[in-house]
Amino acid sequence: MSEWWSYRPSDFLMFSARSWGRLLQAWNEALWPLQWGLLAAGVALLVMAARDPRRARPWANVALAAAWAGVAWAFHWQRFADINTGARWFALAFAAQAALLLTLGLGKAPQAPSHGLRRFGLTIASAALLYPLLAPLAGRGWAQAEIAGAMPDPTALFTVGLLLALPQRYRGVLLAIPVLALVVGWTTAWLLRAG
Repeated sequence: MSEWWSYRPSDFLMFSARSWGRLLQAWNEALWPLQWGLLAAGVALLVMAARDPRRARPWANVALAAAWAGVAWAFHWQRFADINTGARWFALAFAAQAALLLTLGLGKAPQAPSHGLRRFGLTIASAALLYPLLAPLAGRGWAQAEIAGAMPDPTALFTVGLLLALPQRYRGVLLAIPVLALVVGWTTAWLLRAG
């Protein structure tokens, strides 16, 4: 144990970048062509949020809850758990977020957020819909693209955007798990590239 200082953070990952890529590719193949429907739903929610945030809020929160529940079960619990023993905990966190969106996100809406916060949120949500472009830019190819509503990171990013853009009474509580999911996901991505 005298060489503990020689470990890098990436040494503690339970899977390689190659395993992650194969998982993404297999998941995309299993979903095909649902990705187009998810993308269309994301665009529709974004347009609704931009046009009428108060009316978009319940629709968005229900759709986001469905996405979080779907990613919890179908991605984390059934697929990611094969290569990461912590994935079941991620699934529970994603299921908790789905429950929070349904319980806290459907009450009476407060005032709309400030114009600047709305624009910032819509920009983040738009970026989440462009998230699949990162795969070919990173040299992974379209088969490993990550889509909001099917994969954790773009789902969390899209959620953060809509939670900022729409009136939310418990915005801070609703943002906690998505922000934490992004920190974990992006740290993992950084470690996979650094490894």
